[in-house]
Amino acid sequence: MGVLIALLAAVAYGSADFFGGLATKRSSVLTVVLTASAFGCLTALVAGPLLRPHAPTARDVELGALMGLISGAALASLYRGLAVARMSVVAPITAVVAAIVPVAFGQFIGERPSWVVAIGIVLAIGAVGLISTSSHEDVAGQPEPMRSGIPEALLAGLGFGMAYVILSQTSRGMWPLVSARVASFVIVGGAALATRRLAVPTRHTLPPAASSGTLDMVGNILYLVSLRYTLISVAAVLASLYPASTVVLARIVLKERLGRVQWIGVACAGVGIALIAHG
Repeated sequence: MGVLIALLAAVAYGSADFFGGLATKRSSVLTVVLTASAFGCLTALVAGPLLRPHAPTARDVELGALMGLISGAALASLYRGLAVARMSVVAPITAVVAAIVPVAFGQFIGERPSWVVAIGIVLAIGAVGLISTSSHEDVAGQPEPMRSGIPEALLAGLGFGMAYVILSQTSRGMWPLVSARVASFVIVGGAALATRRLAVPTRHTLPPAASSGTLDMVGNILYLVSLRYTLISVAAVLASLYPASTVVLARIVLKERLGRVQWIGVACAGVGIALIAHG
């Protein structure tokens, strides 16, 4: 059950990235993130009963706010990387680092997956990089520039990985998610006002930006639920397979083709998932 739910989280995360990329093509990053944060917070409140709601605790609010700050900075670093470098460099590094961080944390707190699951995790991490590889423009329409984007990708991956870990240390209810989105909204809103880049979403920007925020929160909720049934090292790696759904949507909507390396990544992901589920 935990494996399936974590995979559904990956689908939600990847779809959120796709729609976020489309929205960013039509508006500024700050406007898109601000809109997505608002709809993400609303989604958390509506879906709260699924997470066994209880009175908010100081620890949940604090950890949620910390997650909001870290994930907001990671998102900014990711967009910066995509703006100055190729997606084929930035995306796989970000996703792989985001998967490795919670695996390392799981080992630190004493998680010891079986050797079958461990092999599945290694294959899944490799699949993340292979599936993310592309020689085309990313879904946000960014051209392929000259810089490597490696520092930005490393920072983004570290931030997203830390967000996985922080979520696992909460009570796994809705309040950490609400706190994270409120913190992100306040920080991004302040930055938008300070830089005078705040704009009202247009009818072309609002649907994809709202979809991005909603689906990202759905991914967070599914990830939290998956932690009830499986190890953080398993759930986080499977959730980090999110580039697969981004690639599929790009293939369907933008008519982008899967390359040979990406198909190899899909195969690795399938084998890795099967081993994790079997273990």
